[in-house]
Amino acid sequence: MANPVELGARSAAQRLVTPQNPHLATDVEAALHTRQSTTRPDQYLDPISLGALIVSIASLAWAVYSDLRKQTPTPHRDVISRHVRIRLDQTEAPPRTLSPADRDRYIDITIEETLNAAQGSASLQD
Repeated sequence: MANPVELGARSAAQRLVTPQNPHLATDVEAALHTRQSTTRPDQYLDPISLGALIVSIASLAWAVYSDLRKQTPTPHRDVISRHVRIRLDQTEAPPRTLSPADRDRYIDITIEETLNAAQGSASLQD
């Protein structure tokens, strides 16, 4: 089975690449590679911080989606998004270079891509 966190993070990075941040996909790959590490840095440094943020959002989205599926077969995206935002606010400091509007865009796109990957993986199993 394909990993929805990895697929979602990679897809979100592709959608979020800009001329100001052309290496976002590479930064996400670096964050995915280090996410299995037993130690976690206290603060991510730019430019990897945006990649790490995407991976954190994708991981949270997958965890929330998996938890909510125990209660309902198709959790609503708004509910998942609300849970992710609450958990993210409790655990992650946003990168200083990211405006609130850009942070919201990163969150929305990453949740969307992760859920698309999760639902694609589930339909492949059926």
